[in-house]
Amino acid sequence: MKTIQKGFTLIELMIVVAIIGILAAVAIPAYQDYIARAQVSEAVSLLGSGKTPFAEYWASQNMWPAASEVMGNTQGKYTSSISVAACNTANPGAITLVATMKGAGQGVNGAITGASVSLNTNDGGKVWTCFTTASAGTALSGKYVPSNCRN
Repeated sequence: MKTIQKGFTLIELMIVVAIIGILAAVAIPAYQDYIARAQVSEAVSLLGSGKTPFAEYWASQNMWPAASEVMGNTQGKYTSSISVAACNTANPGAITLVATMKGAGQGVNGAITGASVSLNTNDGGKVWTCFTTASAGTALSGKYVPSNCRN
């Protein structure tokens, strides 16, 4: 009489474990990049929320305020601060806002700790340009910022 095999052989189980290991090796780094992008999007969103208040302040006062005067939120869960980095005296309508990510040990992905992303206008707040630079902190890699912020 024939016996029916019940269960999987050791080789079959080892093949399944190897496939799961390969998939995990590919998925974990991609997931970490995804987490970093999501955390940077908070900084970009906070910067974007300052566009209208800064433009309105410039239109009514013909000067730029400090970030804390017009913005409701200047920090977030992953964003340490938003500050006014520069007001250009040669071009009074120019201003640069900088969002700096929190440091290590504060729940921020290691690839973006202490990095910064900036928002700039040269015409009193009509057109804003997002970019990354190392002048106010560590420059963010292009893979972590939205496409309109890549240099």
